[in-house]
Amino acid sequence: MSTTSEGRIVNLSQKGQATIPKELREKHGIEPGSRVRIHENEQGEIVVEPLPSLQDFRGAATTAESGTTILREERKSDKERSQRLERDN
Repeated sequence: MSTTSEGRIVNLSQKGQATIPKELREKHGIEPGSRVRIHENEQGEIVVEPLPSLQDFRGAATTAESGTTILREERKSDKERSQRLERDN
């Protein structure tokens, strides 16, 4: 691998595989098993775009608690509420 003013030069394997340089992987959070999107832009350049993992989205719309924990707590509250209503009647 070598560096030019326009970027990094990497060799392709016989299978057409290229290695993303370590500096770029670290900078963009691309770890083994990560997914990237490869596409051609309007200028005809090949673009490698890191994709967020499912773990990056985890908790985005919920609290830190797991769904199972939340469900258990809600069921317990429902049961206690039902018992109170039965006692009051």
